[in-house]
Amino acid sequence: MKDLKEIIAKASENDTQDVKRFLFGSIEYTSLKCTDSEQSIIAFVDRVNKWDDERPDLPHPATICVYPCFAEVVKEYLQVEGIEIACVSGSFPSSQTFLEVKTIETALAIKDGATEIGMVMPVGKFLSGDEQGVTDEIIEMKAICGPDVPLKVILETGCLKTPENIRKASFLAMNAGADYIKTSTGKEQISATPEAAYIMCQCIKEYYEKEDRMVGFKPAGGINSTMDAIIYYTIVKEVLGEKWLNNRLFRLGTSRLADILIEELG
Repeated sequence: MKDLKEIIAKASENDTQDVKRFLFGSIEYTSLKCTDSEQSIIAFVDRVNKWDDERPDLPHPATICVYPCFAEVVKEYLQVEGIEIACVSGSFPSSQTFLEVKTIETALAIKDGATEIGMVMPVGKFLSGDEQGVTDEIIEMKAICGPDVPLKVILETGCLKTPENIRKASFLAMNAGADYIKTSTGKEQISATPEAAYIMCQCIKEYYEKEDRMVGFKPAGGINSTMDAIIYYTIVKEVLGEKWLNNRLFRLGTSRLADILIEELG
């Protein structure tokens, strides 16, 4: 397997219009602000509706991602077929509340229209050595989601600090039932990094070879340029292979990238 430096060196080979279109179709168009309101989310959704009318040459984003209380708003105003409604749940971004609160919030989000759920791994429990407690929470959250609502587990890799912790957390989440593993909330000082992505993709590959189950990957936070996204695309391509290069298994947690790509794609 190529090392990370070799992979990053190949990223420029993927700087093409076709890859940029693919990246646009893998975006989780996200609004997770303390200032979000019903009116702002309606306007947010309307941008996506307008893109579908004005840019038929582009794929639609993979999802719209909002807080659970806005799932019903997205469901009501979204006019584009095929876009998933993703909600962060379980006391995002800290994951610091009672498990009962997390499961109720998740169930309500799904009732209101969420078709995908993202939860933050309880990092404090993990770092204090309570791996069973972390596992139990993920299992419980996946049970609420059921087989039809994918669960993304956010590892908050910037807080995990070491490659060993990122690797351990990746396998813990997948073994507990995660359908995706995601780098970060975007709310901490350190968000997605190529180093964390490389480790996580290696873990996904090892897990697939052992369990024959494909787990998705989502970098999020700090994706500020097209080249940032292309680097993550290249890591997935080189480590996991072409069969992960679809928007069911590869997602990008970013909103600013959508505007950048629209401009670059003309």
